[in-house]
Amino acid sequence: MKFFNTLMTTAKPFSLALLASAKSHSETLRDFVARHPKHVTAVLAAVLLGGGGGAFAVANLGPDAANLPVRTLVETLSTPNLDAQVEALEQQTLKLYRNDITRGSDTAESLLRRLGLVDAAAAAYIRKTPEVRQALLNRSGRNVSVEANEQQQLLTLTTRWLKNDNDSQFQRMVITRDADNKFSVRTDTAPLTASVRMSGGTVNSSLYEASDEARLPETVTRQLADVFSGQIDFHRALRKGAVFSVVYETLEAEGEPLRAGRLLSAEITNDQKTYNAVWFQEPGQKGAYYTLKGDSLRRAFLASPVPYSRRTSGFGMREHPILHTQRAHLGVDYAAPTGTPVMSVADGVVVESGFQGAFGNMVVVQHNARQSTVYAHLSRMNVKRGQTIKQGDIVGAVGTTGLSTGPHLHFEFRINGRHVDPLTLAQQGSSEPISAAQRNQFNQRAEFARAQLMAAAQMRQNNVQ
Repeated sequence: MKFFNTLMTTAKPFSLALLASAKSHSETLRDFVARHPKHVTAVLAAVLLGGGGGAFAVANLGPDAANLPVRTLVETLSTPNLDAQVEALEQQTLKLYRNDITRGSDTAESLLRRLGLVDAAAAAYIRKTPEVRQALLNRSGRNVSVEANEQQQLLTLTTRWLKNDNDSQFQRMVITRDADNKFSVRTDTAPLTASVRMSGGTVNSSLYEASDEARLPETVTRQLADVFSGQIDFHRALRKGAVFSVVYETLEAEGEPLRAGRLLSAEITNDQKTYNAVWFQEPGQKGAYYTLKGDSLRRAFLASPVPYSRRTSGFGMREHPILHTQRAHLGVDYAAPTGTPVMSVADGVVVESGFQGAFGNMVVVQHNARQSTVYAHLSRMNVKRGQTIKQGDIVGAVGTTGLSTGPHLHFEFRINGRHVDPLTLAQQGSSEPISAAQRNQFNQRAEFARAQLMAAAQMRQNNVQ
């Protein structure tokens, strides 16, 4: 405190002298500030502190930046050879890449035009080369990718396809154009690679419509219905609001999906009950579906040859829709669009395959010494007499041949030649559960499947939101 009083006693006359000097000698003030900067700063601080500590700012008393010396640096830069760069760019060939899907009405010109190409020579080559014409024209659904130059001329064309729906290898055709503008073609085969995909949906009217909205492949939908056919009656018991999640294989050709593979795991919640399934194959045995607890879901017979269709007529007496007489209906009718695949409900041997009057195109499969099934009104037949088939194999497609009012499948189940209600098929015994030797391996597979199904369910919920 004593120091502060002394400072103030000294500062007051000093500051008054300084102010007086400022009024009369402005230049002298500047010189004084330059000679005694510490004294000036101390005086200002003391005055401000003595005045109650109000807000203040300290001016920069350093030299003015405008008076600082300026240095100019000059450095020589080498100019790039722009002419050489332009020439190098002009020598580069521009390549364009496009792809499209073939249509049944395609001509060589229309296909190339859709791919953005104007190339009469390439169109002529496609038309006159049988191998190329067969692969590209009058075909629908084949992905075609091309590489073209800046003149919109074809350099390379590639297309891939499957000969049969269950092939493990794909066909690949490649057309190339050489430096002399000559075309060549090669066709080879390569193995499909499997990748895993997830999907799910909510049922509003039928499993078929829900799976279609979820963009689920038809073959996966069919497998889904097959797996749970012994637990859920998809024709009568599937409720609105039922939800499903699926994990399945997609078989690809060099990154291009060509067909769906096996259903790997699935879960359905219907009428507040949840059902799940996972594919598992024990060494040396045929693979099958099990619950996540290890109980087998495989039945001796599938519940239906067309799982997700609408049943229009049951087993028993009815009025014939064409003859209008009371007759016993010895099977079950399933309405479905023409061309819908029809599956064998069990392993067996084809004993009949041909046109049979009122039944139209008909296939009969003998499953064992006592049991057989009949598939009638088919638009086409995929099997021949004497052929051995497995459960789930396609025997034909829904049609309206013979005495029929519209596209549907007439399905019969016979035991020793006597007709039995086909709806009893789902109750035909199941297989044994997982063996003790494979239990640990199965449990690991089940845990992995459970995690995947949770991810698929989350994807479904996000799509709804």
